[in-house]
Amino acid sequence: MNNLKTVFLFGLLTAVLVGVGWAIGGYGGMIAFLVIAGVMNFAGFWFSDKLALRMSGAHEVTMQQEPRLHSLIEEVAARAGMPKPKVYLIENDTPNAFATGRSPKHAAVAVTTPWWRRWPAPSP
Repeated sequence: MNNLKTVFLFGLLTAVLVGVGWAIGGYGGMIAFLVIAGVMNFAGFWFSDKLALRMSGAHEVTMQQEPRLHSLIEEVAARAGMPKPKVYLIENDTPNAFATGRSPKHAAVAVTTPWWRRWPAPSP
């Protein structure tokens, strides 16, 4: 269902941009905006996870740097029946977390520093 929604939204974006191109420049504008829409859709699909992480100022952390955070995310991924995503940390005082990625293989989870540090330590 999510893939269908994504295709629908990319198609809607393309239709709007092609319509704007037609209104601005006729047939030539329509073709130009179709190319722009294609580039935007390609970049949005392949690079949206990297853009979201970069815009939030997230940096990847290793198991050695943040073992509790990795354990927590590994447990949640196991319960969901998914592979463990890459783990990112955002240095920010506002508690928040988000997941991004185009597939489970390319998934990433980012959390802000205060949120996960208040989480209880996992039992051995």
